[in-house]
Amino acid sequence: YVPPQVRRAQETLDDKKREELGRLKKMVNGLINRLSEPNLSSISGQMEELYMANSRKDMNDTLTDTLMNACVTAVAMPARLVMEHVLLVSILHHNVGIEVGAHFLEAVVKKFDELCKSDAEGKECENLLALIAHLYNFHVVHCLLIFDILKKLVSAFTEKDIELILFLLKNVGFSLRKDDALALKELITEAQKKASTAEKKFQDQTRVRFMLETMLALRNNDMRKIPGYDPEPVERLRKLQRALVHSSGSGKDTQLRVSLESLLSADQVGRWWIVGSSWSGAPMISDTNSKTQQKLHVGKVSSKILELARKQRMNTDIRRSIFCVLMTSEDFMDAFEKLLK
Repeated sequence: YVPPQVRRAQETLDDKKREELGRLKKMVNGLINRLSEPNLSSISGQMEELYMANSRKDMNDTLTDTLMNACVTAVAMPARLVMEHVLLVSILHHNVGIEVGAHFLEAVVKKFDELCKSDAEGKECENLLALIAHLYNFHVVHCLLIFDILKKLVSAFTEKDIELILFLLKNVGFSLRKDDALALKELITEAQKKASTAEKKFQDQTRVRFMLETMLALRNNDMRKIPGYDPEPVERLRKLQRALVHSSGSGKDTQLRVSLESLLSADQVGRWWIVGSSWSGAPMISDTNSKTQQKLHVGKVSSKILELARKQRMNTDIRRSIFCVLMTSEDFMDAFEKLLK
């Protein structure tokens, strides 16, 4: 039972909160609408002030919603516009805290996964993929995630997937080659295998052939072979990013090394990549406990030693095992080996 006066107070609180959120949304919307390369520094500064004045959660939610509405549409977004929006996220990610980029990335990846499964007709998938690619370009996320997405697309290998692979490789292919050439080589081999087995599946072979040619051009580091490849805009914005990021660590140390699987199952297993992220469920803990208990009995131990362990009140499996190891080892090296096992 909630007394009427408490109920009333609660309702006015909710109204107040809603009003505040509405005002915040308007402000963020106004800033995002004016966003362009020349005024990026002033807008990122105003965003940082909003982060200082409001709760992080409200700001993250509002910013993510606004950016998703601006960039994820049924028509293809201009590349430059997407880059500028992501650059703003990366500046806030480095200056305010990594939860800004992490929140945005998780929303984008979940939406992308959802749309991939639903076979949407529009260009939403490409727009979301462009957001992920530029999050990697501006050092918000590690290449691990990009490789996970590419592997997923290669394993499905429909016409839509081939289009997305080409789109992603054109945007970040050479950066991937620089970061992890071996993983890219393995991916190309996998794609070649898929292409050879799926030849009969496609009526139009030119798309597959073009994808393989693009991959070979990447492997041979031949930029001329990729039509429309222009690294200049990204490089220019990276320079701007270096100028706007306060801390010296604008590079690799704030990159989120998170896999696709971790992002998609964040609600079930928690967000380990955000420091201090609270999480209520804990199914993992009980699993690991049972596993460690099964592994702990080191060899066969005589009942005499177990009796001694009981007398010394070694009341858990771990304690008993350590006690038995210490009592039955020949010398310190033997004890060390057994304890490691």
